[in-house]
Amino acid sequence: MTAGPAGAAPRGPLAGLLVADFSRILAGPYATMLMADLGAEVVKVEGPRGDDTRTWQPPVREDVSTYYLGVNRNKRSVALDLTDESDAAAARELARRADVLVENFKPGGLARFGLDFETVAATNPAVVYASISGFGSGPGGRSLPGYDLIVQAISGLMSLTGDPDGDPYRAGVAVFDVMAGLHATIGVLSALNHRHATGRGQHVEVNLLSSALSGLVNQTSAFVAGDVVPFRMGNSHPSLFPYEPLPCSDGDLIVTAGNDGQFRKLCDVLGLPGLADDPRFLHNEDRTANRGELRPLLVERLATRTKMEWFREIIAAGVPCGPINTIDQGVAFAEEVGLDPVVTAGDGDAGVPSIRNPIRFSDTAAEYRLPPPTLDEHGEEVRRWLTEGGETP
Repeated sequence: MTAGPAGAAPRGPLAGLLVADFSRILAGPYATMLMADLGAEVVKVEGPRGDDTRTWQPPVREDVSTYYLGVNRNKRSVALDLTDESDAAAARELARRADVLVENFKPGGLARFGLDFETVAATNPAVVYASISGFGSGPGGRSLPGYDLIVQAISGLMSLTGDPDGDPYRAGVAVFDVMAGLHATIGVLSALNHRHATGRGQHVEVNLLSSALSGLVNQTSAFVAGDVVPFRMGNSHPSLFPYEPLPCSDGDLIVTAGNDGQFRKLCDVLGLPGLADDPRFLHNEDRTANRGELRPLLVERLATRTKMEWFREIIAAGVPCGPINTIDQGVAFAEEVGLDPVVTAGDGDAGVPSIRNPIRFSDTAAEYRLPPPTLDEHGEEVRRWLTEGGETP
């Protein structure tokens, strides 16, 4: 394990790991933030103009992009111009000391600075070097730009999203960037476990398109295993019913009666006990095939009360359901059920509200030591540490 630059010693399950973060935008920074929350010391290397998301606004908090704030807590920032030889040398020294290096340049883009895997591993054979790209490092994909929206289109996700007769839509969040960040984190932790056993690091590669095809789960399986090409169904599910929004008197309620027992309970709550024994609706495959006949019967009853009234009663009966909320209502609901979703990264006036790391540990809790750094906020101390001869500051 390698010591990091000066500062309060982090705790957590990844304490003692030094992560050199050469990534920007979302997938890489999200992965390194998760590692930082769990105790890794993360040094965020930025170009002279900083991470692009610093300028992705509105919205802002005190003139800082909330996009940037959302994925960069618990890190130290150093601005290095890799075209400047002294800065490139500092970057190579950081890579030499790092336990983990994460980058999302175009494949091969760091080679001219001596920061590609082969060059870094020659002086740091234990390094776990994670590369995130849009379409992989092969000759067909290495030159393609890796933007989440493009991958949502190319992967087929947008062909599944939207009304059946309407236009394709993107997801409301960069879902494959987030997924690739999670896959990169899994890859890094797996490689660290291998290093623990063998002493050897390795190159971990993740790309957005592969993450997308894996994350489309039943939809890609329908094609590769069943030779069926899925299509847009709005909010309906191809294999389950009810499993979609149903209108109440003041808005929609998601109702997901995923098996025959749950459907029977739903019918009892709605005051339609005979419906569960109707041969048209007896089993899931029957309900799915006859959804056009079943849906109006459910909607007629749900329209008599508000979505929250039905939510409380249907949930109490053991049938999964939930209102369609806005983001603020979603955060409020997480607070209501005791998840404490909002934490403060940093102390005092410098603290920034943030969403809690979703992983909970019984002994080694996530920490929120540092607010997202300003550009080159820790540049002086990081440079000083890198020029010292020892491994500790």
